[in-house]
Amino acid sequence: MSIFRPNIDELAAYVPGEQPAPGTRVIKLNTNENPYPPSPVAMQVLRDLDGEFLRRYPDPMASLACHAAARVYGVPREWVLAGNGSDDLLTMILRACAEPGRSVAYPMPTYVLYRTLAQIQNARCIEVEFDDDYHLPADELAAARAAVTLVAAPNSPSGTVWPVEMLDDLAGRVAGMIVIDEAYVDFAEQDALALVRTRPNVIVLRTLSKGYSMAGLRLGFGVAQPALLAGLIKVKDSYNVDAMACRAGAAAMDDQAHKRANAAKVKASRARLADDLAGLGFRVWPSQSNFLLARPPAGQAEALYQALKARGILVRYFKQAKLEDKLRITIGSDDQNDALAAAIRELV
Repeated sequence: MSIFRPNIDELAAYVPGEQPAPGTRVIKLNTNENPYPPSPVAMQVLRDLDGEFLRRYPDPMASLACHAAARVYGVPREWVLAGNGSDDLLTMILRACAEPGRSVAYPMPTYVLYRTLAQIQNARCIEVEFDDDYHLPADELAAARAAVTLVAAPNSPSGTVWPVEMLDDLAGRVAGMIVIDEAYVDFAEQDALALVRTRPNVIVLRTLSKGYSMAGLRLGFGVAQPALLAGLIKVKDSYNVDAMACRAGAAAMDDQAHKRANAAKVKASRARLADDLAGLGFRVWPSQSNFLLARPPAGQAEALYQALKARGILVRYFKQAKLEDKLRITIGSDDQNDALAAAIRELV
């Protein structure tokens, strides 16, 4: 007899993108990290951190970081809950809402961690397929009547966004909570944050991993009405945000000029790389994120992924339905993007 629950024995663990050992010389375009450094203000906070903050437990509600987030998002402090990255907020949501007999719905392909977290809770997964142009299957998601409906906007791996009005309409039709995962919103032209004011079942997730170049620090936020957050607070880990992340994250959020400047560079590079790939015969999906979904001219995505890896260039390949002929490519610096395009030009 196994020591684990049957659904855990059957579970396929989430597999993150490859992380080379420190010091490895690669062009890393596979996990959607920002190619530019974090705010110098945030870096100075880390250098100046008093050891007393490490000796003691951190603030269990990460108030300093939440106050900074509230200022940036334009909401009351009580409408913000911090997490150890936005993945931590996803864990809280599924822990609080999903169980056997309650379903979790999301469109596919999307962030595969949604499936993993639902399966950990032994909840039924309702996966609604996108069409080839990634139109949001709103009617099918609403008809699922799920306890939790998850929509990544921009979506990964496609980079797609949808009108806020469409998300608002969906929020009014779902049976339970709707999670709008805006991990990549710093590279988009719109956001859905305003919906939390009018929809008590909406939570919007944000992270410092992408736009703020702080993926290694792990800090994210959920923004929702206090009654919704109260249920998540009951199930969160006691000290889920450490003192370093809280203080450096607050400093980074207060330096909006740095974040906006880096995001502008990424968006300009995104347009240039999309043109380069299209010129090489790729189909490139319109993206409002810091990555591109691209199909090689003959669909030989896995072979191209392996050939690029052999040259020290990492991109992301997903061996799953609707993605087996495509690559997801993180936007790097212009030099990195040029090296990628030159390598593809030789290989394709």
